[in-house]
Amino acid sequence: MAGGGHRRPPGSRVGDVFELVRLGLAQTRGDIQDLTGLSRVTVAQRVNALLDGGFLVEGGSRGSTGGRRPVELRVNVDHARVLSAVVDTTHTRVALTNLVGDLQDDEQLDIAVDGGPDPVLQAIEESMRTILRRRGLTTSDLAGVGISVPGPVDPRTNRPSEPPIMPGWDAYPVAEHLHDTFPVPVVVENDANAMALGEHAAHYPDCPSVVLVKVSTGIGTGIVLDGEVYRGVDGGAGDIGHVRLVEHMDAVCRCGSHGCLAAVASGHAVAESLRAAGREARSGRDVRRLLDAGDLVAAHGVRTAGRLVGQVMATVVTMLNPAVLVLGGDLATAPLLAGVRESLYPLTLPRATRNLDVRLSGLGTDSAVIGMAHAVAGRVYSPAAIEASLS
Repeated sequence: MAGGGHRRPPGSRVGDVFELVRLGLAQTRGDIQDLTGLSRVTVAQRVNALLDGGFLVEGGSRGSTGGRRPVELRVNVDHARVLSAVVDTTHTRVALTNLVGDLQDDEQLDIAVDGGPDPVLQAIEESMRTILRRRGLTTSDLAGVGISVPGPVDPRTNRPSEPPIMPGWDAYPVAEHLHDTFPVPVVVENDANAMALGEHAAHYPDCPSVVLVKVSTGIGTGIVLDGEVYRGVDGGAGDIGHVRLVEHMDAVCRCGSHGCLAAVASGHAVAESLRAAGREARSGRDVRRLLDAGDLVAAHGVRTAGRLVGQVMATVVTMLNPAVLVLGGDLATAPLLAGVRESLYPLTLPRATRNLDVRLSGLGTDSAVIGMAHAVAGRVYSPAAIEASLS
């Protein structure tokens, strides 16, 4: 749950002290003193309350320039568990993790999102109950439940907001539905945002800006700035799959518009072109299966799609000047990476890409699971929540 590039949390209450440790800004009592200006006695009181409450644990001793070695403080990642559901267009993964996303159990569900929310959420609930029973746990062992969906989520309502490829899900009370079964906080997040958060937490905790592009059956972008997901006013930030390409206005998108990036570069679009070439492919997963089998036609199609993705990402990179651009999703393979690089660099000034690291995801399908664990932890273990718990 460590992070970097964050602003120092305001205040010096016990919840703020916990936040310093959670974000990786403080690792010892001395660090807390330096950052807050609190006295040694007050820091000891704050830390002892967090230790007694099970929120922090003590680790080993750090090196010292003299005198007694300071003892490291760490978040107790096993203080509670998180149940997450990563909903994709054709399948869903349900996982049990600790607070930093370390996997403890999971199940795969073959259920399509276009069947509407009720059957998908019912299958998720059943799977979650099964996992809890299998692990000998109850809802009292949970910090919360997280669910990521392949569409925008309104940050004000915690509900899907006009998702183009999720019929019946618009404004559906996903959190309320799950809360009826699991009476714990429920966090709903866009899948690309969850993946970006997971990549940032696992591989780039000290990086101030990480952008992830998910290229699967659809296309979306997650943006993490200063350790926080940037969602935009209505949750639509990063929805690059529906940026229109004027040279492809003849392509009809599943959202109803013409010329969308997703209509020509998504896994769904590549699968359509592969079917025309005699391949069995209907989704991003099918395209990935062909890529893994060494199909050269599939590799060519994905590389071509990558060039189009890179064309759109050139604008994103120019605007945000991120440090890392991660490619994730079913099509995140060497051909996609090559295609993105081929168009991204010529379309941007050297200043925008001089220090840009463009790479494939190092987490694969785990990125959203890890991201949802961190999203839930960030909500449940906020300074205000810690204060309320210890009061």
